[in-house]
Amino acid sequence: MKGLGDIGNLMKQAKKLQQELERVQAEIAELKIEAAAGGGMVTAVVNGQGGLTDLRIEREVVDPEDVEMLVDLVIAAIQEAQSKAAEEAQRRLGPLSQGAGIPGMPLG
Repeated sequence: MKGLGDIGNLMKQAKKLQQELERVQAEIAELKIEAAAGGGMVTAVVNGQGGLTDLRIEREVVDPEDVEMLVDLVIAAIQEAQSKAAEEAQRRLGPLSQGAGIPGMPLG
C-alpha cells in the first residue's frame, strides 16, 4: 500500500502547485506595465494580461496633417507594453509551468 501514500503526496503537491499558480495569476492580472513611443509622446499602460488600461498622448504629437504617424506611435507603444507584460508573466509563471519538481512533470 506504499504506492497510495506516494499518490497522496503527489496530489498534495499538485494542489499546492495549483494554489500557487492561481495566486501568481492574480498578481499578474493586477500589474500595470507601461511603455512609451516617440520619445515619450505616446504612453500605453496594460495590465499583466496585456489588456490596455490607459493611453496618454502628448498634444505636441497630434498633427492633423500626419495622422499616420500618430497611429504608428500608438500601435508601437501598445505592442511594447504588451510585450513587456508577456515577458513579466512568463518570468513569474516560468517556475510553476515547469512542474516545480513534481515527479512526472517536465522540468522545462
